[in-house]
Amino acid sequence: MIRIESLRDLVGTVDREVAMLDRCIHLRLKDDQGYQAIQALDGVGRVIAAVFCAEIGDVGRFTGPKALCSWVGLTPRHRESDTKTWRGKATKQGSRLVRWAAIEAISKMRGGPKLQIDYHRIADRRGKYIARVAVARKLLTLVYFGLRDGEIRALARAEVA
Repeated sequence: MIRIESLRDLVGTVDREVAMLDRCIHLRLKDDQGYQAIQALDGVGRVIAAVFCAEIGDVGRFTGPKALCSWVGLTPRHRESDTKTWRGKATKQGSRLVRWAAIEAISKMRGGPKLQIDYHRIADRRGKYIARVAVARKLLTLVYFGLRDGEIRALARAEVA
């Protein structure tokens, strides 16, 4: 009985620490336009947006969204020899945390209406795991533009239509 109470106290202490750090991170990032913009994406909340901002850093170091996806390791392995080309699974080289955050963001809601349609179209044809990686890559493309421009124009066009 004493051990259970001790564990409950420990869980309470850890919960308070997590809440304090969550507030601290949010206060540091609340004025960042990119942080605010990417939270408009379905499945991206304060924590995942903070992971994207902290891990990606200055998005200007990437030449485009394809370079970001490659850095994260969500691009297919590509090998060539003379006239033969092999396309394989995702390379999984790069930031594990950003890769996890991208997959986690689309896991439940599938990234919102547009990305959800893409997910189901790809999943029906190629399988759900390949569809997750493909939609996570599309989400990272939106994250790239959100961090670069401070807004995601594709969402604004979708709301108008």
